[in-house]
Amino acid sequence: MQAIEVKRRRTSRTTNKTTIKTVYAVTSLAPEQATPDRIAELIRGHWQVEALHHVRDVTFAEDASRVRTGTAPRAMATLRNIAIGLIRQAGWTNTAAATDHYRSRTDHALQLLDLEA
Repeated sequence: MQAIEVKRRRTSRTTNKTTIKTVYAVTSLAPEQATPDRIAELIRGHWQVEALHHVRDVTFAEDASRVRTGTAPRAMATLRNIAIGLIRQAGWTNTAAATDHYRSRTDHALQLLDLEA
């Protein structure tokens, strides 16, 4: 087991101010497997998953969902992931804006799915 110190540097686009945050992680990788490049890859992969969960919760209110029995929660998560994937594939960078757009323009949503009204 190894402990890792990660320093994250972030520059605000509006204020141009840079902040540095230090976080710690633990890995069970052997020392020869825990190269800096491999650790960075794993950390980036983790944050990609966290970002997806954030979008699902903030945009689709997943945590507030009352769907809790059987396979329905997994099915709903899959449908949300498909929606997010389609939105990104269409070139949107703001998922909330895209859902607002498609909610009020069902013909555009059908085009996104390659269907006709």
